[in-house]
Amino acid sequence: MMDTEAFREFKTGLTLLRDNYAIKALPHMRRAVDLDKNNPYYMSYLGVVLARSEHKWGEAERLCDSAVRMKRNQAQLYLNLAEVYATAGRRDEAVEALQSGLKFARRDVRLTIAMNKLTERRPPVLSFLGRRHPLNRQLGVLRHRAMKVFRQTA
Repeated sequence: MMDTEAFREFKTGLTLLRDNYAIKALPHMRRAVDLDKNNPYYMSYLGVVLARSEHKWGEAERLCDSAVRMKRNQAQLYLNLAEVYATAGRRDEAVEALQSGLKFARRDVRLTIAMNKLTERRPPVLSFLGRRHPLNRQLGVLRHRAMKVFRQTA
């Protein structure tokens, strides 16, 4: 009975969170965690909601980190931890969380996508042309290959 109620609260909170109503999602996530204290997903999403709605970075980080420790092979938990770090303006730690996730949940492409969003890109080779211009794209590929060769020889 309590598990289904906890799941119902979690689903409601998740829907509100995905619709960018973190403040409205908070009581639902808290209730889900209160009903099922050992569910890493509930804990992790409560951390995300706390970070987005109340900016309680420390508590949010603690919840997400605990969830990751409970289930190391679940990519979503690493994504949530990285989101908490990114929301707090700690990009480097967000990247570290995603790198840890890649070690334990290797086949999940969402980790790689999130990592690419957080890492800085080099400026286009020809700044007067757009990034997607074919000439910039080809020169960018050549620059990437050349830098890779230089790193290997150094």
